[in-house]
Amino acid sequence: MKLLDRLTEQVGGDRELAKNILRKRGHMHSNSEELTSEGKYREDLGAEGRALDRRVKRSGGTVRDYTYDYQTNRTKKK
Repeated sequence: MKLLDRLTEQVGGDRELAKNILRKRGHMHSNSEELTSEGKYREDLGAEGRALDRRVKRSGGTVRDYTYDYQTNRTKKK
């Protein structure tokens, strides 16, 4: 499960914390480690897609307006 593994890494290796974050966001079912349909969608986006999606939601515009930096997992305006 790429989404859970990546978030676990980002929160310092605490898998339970990562699961609780995903459950709170509605990306994981509360009674298992199975992703919801929204969670599967987010996982399929990959790191780049999620970063771009967050940026567009926060700043507006379209995905094409931004570039993604793989080194920092951040986006910037073109």
